[in-house]
Order: sequence, then structure tokens, then C-alpha cells
Amino acid sequence: MSKVIIVDKIKSITQKREVLLELLDKPDIGSLRLDVNQALEELDELIEELNKTFVEE
Repeated sequence: MSKVIIVDKIKSITQKREVLLELLDKPDIGSLRLDVNQALEELDELIEELNKTFVEE
């Protein structure tokens, strides 16, 4: 897999993060809110690590 493909996949993952943010805005998700928050935290960590490894070279 080339660096360009990896960088494109990172951008795709970052864009999908918006779906989780939109889900958090819904008042009727109940206890799912905890899972969405956890997913966002883990996704943010993943994006940060991927950016350190591939984008900032």
C-alpha cells in the first residue's frame, strides 16, 4: 500500500468522524451516548497516531 493511499484512507476516516458527532447531537440515544463518546475518543487517538506516522513526514 502506498503512502498516498494510506493518507487518503486517513482522510476518509476523519470525515466519517462527523457521523459520530451528529449522533451525539441526538437527544434520544440514551446510554448509547457512552459508546459514541468512547468511539470518538479512540478514533481521535487513532487519527492522531496516523497523522504522526504518515502525514507529517
